Amino acid sequence: MTNNKQQMNYDFMGKRKLAAVFSGLLILVSISSLIMNGLNLGIDFTGGTLIELGYQETVDLDNVRSALADSMFNDAVVQYFGSAKDVLIRIAPKEGLNSAALSNELIKLLQTTGQTADLRRVEFVGPQVGEELTEDGGLAMIYALLCIFVYVALRFQMRFSVGAIAALVHDVIITLGFFSVTGMDFGLSVLAAILAVIGYSLNDTIVVFDRIRENFRRMRKASSVEVVNVSLNQTFSRTVITSLTTLMVLISLFIFGGEIIHSFSTALIVGVVIGTYSSIFIASPVTLALGISKQDLMPVEKEGTNLENRP
Repeated sequence: MTNNKQQMNYDFMGKRKLAAVFSGLLILVSISSLIMNGLNLGIDFTGGTLIELGYQETVDLDNVRSALADSMFNDAVVQYFGSAKDVLIRIAPKEGLNSAALSNELIKLLQTTGQTADLRRVEFVGPQVGEELTEDGGLAMIYALLCIFVYVALRFQMRFSVGAIAALVHDVIITLGFFSVTGMDFGLSVLAAILAVIGYSLNDTIVVFDRIRENFRRMRKASSVEVVNVSLNQTFSRTVITSLTTLMVLISLFIFGGEIIHSFSTALIVGVVIGTYSSIFIASPVTLALGISKQDLMPVEKEGTNLENRP
């Protein structure tokens, strides 16, 4: 039984220069914004006050946010904590007010909602803790990239390793740049999303590299560009289907998950889109630019093998 399904034959590598210009512009905008504007760091990094409130009845978070919108707490983060009767409010540091004063002012404002709230807990997160979280988060990202570099170098070849790291750094910079340009809140959940994006992007890249390695050994007369193009075409449907199904879940999370996880879901959406793009137009072109060839991937022949096979 013959297979009449036509093989996709798109010239991905023919567009690699255009992709390089596009990525270069995105990286330039991202780095410029990060230098000039920085990131809108959340309370996790800047420090602040965390207040837990308990209600007798189910509380509508929109009413709570409306009560705080026109006050000194307009930047507060409001979310449910365990149930719809428990509310957690995060407040950025306010000059001249300690935790007790903040909680008293907050209770007075919330009385306008018509529901009585019981104060259960007040915790202060100092700026020093925020600095430690910033440092530890940055180190976690660097360690992740280093471990990935070693893993890809051992599993494939050094040129592949450089291509994979280039794609991952590309994804991280553009995702951070997106948050810098838009001014969206950057907290620990967003940092966790970026680390997840690194793993997602790497998975796509590894699938492509696996196919490239197989085709280098199978297509002995083809050039390196032809091998990479064939490999990308063969894995393209898998890449697109995986990305679309992931995006469906993330978009649903963004729409229905509530305001508190908007930044988290946004980071994942941007990361998945950029990660899918980079696994095709960044990782493989960088590997090609470094001069990868079939000789680099052929099994090393042990000394004495030919002598032992002689009659």
